[in-house]
Amino acid sequence: MAKIKMITPIVEMDGDEMTRILWQIIKDELLLPYIDLKTEYYDLGLQHRDDTNDQVTVDAAMAAKKYGVAVKCATITPNAQRVEEYKLKEMWRSPNGTIRSIMDGTVFRAPIIVKGIDPYVQNWTKPITIARHAYGDVYKSVEIIAPGPGKAELVFTGEDGTVIKETIQEFDSPGVLQGMHNMNKSIESFARSCFNFAVDTKQDLWFATKDTISKKYDHTFKDVFQEVYETEYKEKFEELNIEYFYTLIDDVVARVVRSEGGYIWACKNYDGDVMSDLVATAYGSLAMMTSVLVSPDGKYEYEAAHGTVQRHYYKHLKGEETSTNSVATIFAWTGALRKRGELDGIQELQEFADKLEKATIGVIEDGSMTKDLALITSNKDAKTLNSQEFIHAIKERLEA
Repeated sequence: MAKIKMITPIVEMDGDEMTRILWQIIKDELLLPYIDLKTEYYDLGLQHRDDTNDQVTVDAAMAAKKYGVAVKCATITPNAQRVEEYKLKEMWRSPNGTIRSIMDGTVFRAPIIVKGIDPYVQNWTKPITIARHAYGDVYKSVEIIAPGPGKAELVFTGEDGTVIKETIQEFDSPGVLQGMHNMNKSIESFARSCFNFAVDTKQDLWFATKDTISKKYDHTFKDVFQEVYETEYKEKFEELNIEYFYTLIDDVVARVVRSEGGYIWACKNYDGDVMSDLVATAYGSLAMMTSVLVSPDGKYEYEAAHGTVQRHYYKHLKGEETSTNSVATIFAWTGALRKRGELDGIQELQEFADKLEKATIGVIEDGSMTKDLALITSNKDAKTLNSQEFIHAIKERLEA
């Protein structure tokens, strides 16, 4: 068979540890035999990031903006222990954070639904996609430990000299303070990314804050979303017969638990951080969670939601067998290939992505899976495969 031809390259961002090993096997076994793969390659492995003073991460993000579609392997965000292990020049920041900032993107995470891997919430029969605003709030907060009695104030000084001042608390004993912020332009970008993704995937969009308590901060989120919806997306939503739904965060949590899934749940930064892990675990496994970064102007970066699987990598270095789940990494590639096919009008590429996903799910549903899934499956005849055997089983099914 002739290989499927590509027109525009996908930006390929290589990564670290066990996921880097799987990355190459996936390419060799599942992609290169069938696709004349065109990628613009960037090595985001920790050592190369250190060698380039992290410039490679910036270059990769700029390439993603240029070409519109990227696929990323999991990467290490170094802590003090990693700085020592890899003899790094400094503790480089998260590659995902750098890429999100440059692309001005919103992260969408969704579970991969497979028969036999049953959600802990039994009525969740469709995926719930978490959209997390990836700017500001507690993640860019400023904190003070108040050593004793005193007055805490929130002060804004405008460029024109205008001063706005509010008393936070009159302390009569030691305590703590936290100041956090957000930007209207960032909230607008978040809203547009969410509405665009809802239109793109033809799903309802839910959004929730605590505007009854936070009458300025959270209420601004609510107002910005409503304004963007009314002025830019209402007609599109009505044409597609999908809904934008706003409610309070405590109400939406109750609705989510009672629902069957099948919608996008937009969350502020902290809410999204917590709820994405909760939803991933409730569906069965973080290794079965896709992640796509979407910019307001329609640029896409696909990756697995999990990390570099460090423990398995150390086993691999010792020559020991691993049974590492590669499903989310495979789906990162299929997501990027499908989107590239859509943008370039290559039907074969879109169909190949669909077939590879179907083959991957089919192998698991037939009872062959990695160890992490074998431990939680309801399939009584589950067979555990090692990392390479699992990918090879997918290849055999794909060819069949």
